[in-house]
Amino acid sequence: MLPLSYWIIVGATVIAVVLCVVLHYESLRMISAWLPTPKHQHRRRVIFLILCLLIVHIAEIWIFGVTYFALLSYGDFGELVGIEEVSIFHCVYYSATIFTTVGFGDIVPIGAIRFLTGTEAISGLTFITWSASYTFMEMLRVWGKDDDR
Repeated sequence: MLPLSYWIIVGATVIAVVLCVVLHYESLRMISAWLPTPKHQHRRRVIFLILCLLIVHIAEIWIFGVTYFALLSYGDFGELVGIEEVSIFHCVYYSATIFTTVGFGDIVPIGAIRFLTGTEAISGLTFITWSASYTFMEMLRVWGKDDDR
């Protein structure tokens, strides 16, 4: 039987992933509605889309970062070796390296917190490819209308 700390990590991970999926989906819906549509606004439309997607990804990184911070600050769920003290900014930095699957290796998870780390990596990869696919489809739709690129 797994210790209670592992079940808490699984629950926190599920909550973070669900929040990010809902945020991503709803953001794409809102971005689609807000994108400028007048003729010859293609550049503005694509730039707006990319800026919005960057903001969404940063928000998702912060959701995971806050989850790391809460778990490491208020429980015995493991540690992040490579930082002297747990701070929100260390956790967000760690989250960004995991979300983007860069994984510099300067911070290493130990203990139950590794479950959140692994799940964030696959989630980040999924969100980034979801955004790339959406952007590609939008660019095909917009750039297919005329040659104003």
